[in-house]
Amino acid sequence: MEVAAEEWRQVEEQVERLLSGQGSEVTGCDVGLEQSKPATLRKNVTYIVCAVIFNDKEEVLMVQEAKQDCYKQWYLPAGRVEVGESLEEALRREVKEEAGFDCEPITLLLIQEQGPQWIRFIFLAQVTGGSLKSLSAADQESLQASWWDRQSVLHLRGRDILRLIECGLKYRQDPWHPVTLPVDLSCRHVLQRLVLVFTDTEEQIWVLLIKAPVLHLPTAAAVKTHAVTWATNMVVQEAMPSAYYDQDVNTLGVFSLQHNGRQHGKTDGVCFNTLVALVPDRVQRNEDGEKVEWTGTGLPPPVENPRYVWHKIQKQTLREKLLEKTKNTSILPVHSLY
Repeated sequence: MEVAAEEWRQVEEQVERLLSGQGSEVTGCDVGLEQSKPATLRKNVTYIVCAVIFNDKEEVLMVQEAKQDCYKQWYLPAGRVEVGESLEEALRREVKEEAGFDCEPITLLLIQEQGPQWIRFIFLAQVTGGSLKSLSAADQESLQASWWDRQSVLHLRGRDILRLIECGLKYRQDPWHPVTLPVDLSCRHVLQRLVLVFTDTEEQIWVLLIKAPVLHLPTAAAVKTHAVTWATNMVVQEAMPSAYYDQDVNTLGVFSLQHNGRQHGKTDGVCFNTLVALVPDRVQRNEDGEKVEWTGTGLPPPVENPRYVWHKIQKQTLREKLLEKTKNTSILPVHSLY
C-alpha cells in the first residue's frame, strides 16, 4: 500500500507541475505510436511562428509581403520554423528579417493546428531594439514594415490575423491565462499528454491514469488524418469503449508546450500538456432515436481496459485549481482549423 500511495502522490505532483506551466520529460507514448512517424521539419511537419506586437499607441506591427503570390499585401510578421531552431529563436529571426526589430516573446497567445503536419504558434511579443524596416531595405523577406492603427485601410493578405490581433489586445488588457512559453524539453513525435478529468456531482475531481510501467498520465501520438487533440479521443476509446459515445471529450487548453528542435528528425516533435474534461452527454436516446431521461451515476464511467485506472484527487489545493481551470478554461487555447 505504501508504494501505491507514493505513486499517487508523485502523479499529483506531476499534475501540479504541469498546472504551473512547467514540463515533464517524455519517456514513452501509450497510444497511437504505430500510426505516427517521428516529426521531421520540411518532411512531415511544418511549424509556423507568428508575432503580435503593439507599440504604446496600441498600433500593431505589420509587414508588407515580397512573395509573388501576395505581393504588396500586409500581414503580421510570420514564417516557418527552420531546422535546428527553437520556436522562440524562429520568432526573433522572422521579426528581425521582416520588420527590422529585435523582439522578445511575452507569452503564447494561441495555438492553431491542422493536424500534426501544420501547427501555428502565435506569440505576443515586444520590441527590444532595432529599427522599423523601410522600403529602401526591401528584400525577399518583406518590402517594408509599418505600425497599423487598425482603422486606416490596409490591403491584408488574409483576414485570419484580425482575430489574432484582437486576441493580443484582449490579453494586454486582461490576461486570461498565465504567461506560457515553450519549455525546452525534447520530443520525437507530436504528442498530447492528457490531464483528463471527470468532475462528479460533489465537485470531486478524478484523473485518468495508466498503470504501467509506473502510474502515469496518458500520452498519445497525433495522427495525420485528424486534429492533434484527437489523440484524447483515442485514449478514451481504448480505456472505456462502451461509454465513449455517451461522453463529450473536450480539450480545454494547454498548460504547457514542450519543444527542443535541435536534432533534426529526432527532437522536432512537440508535446502538448493539455487539460481535457470528460463530460456526460445528458441527451440520451433509445434505439428508436427518441430522447429518454438521463440517468447518470455521478461517477466517472467505468474503465474497461486493465491498463487504465481512475484516481480521485486527494490534495485539496490541487482539486480546487483543477476545478477553477475546468470552469473558466483559463489556460492557453488550442484551436483546430479542420
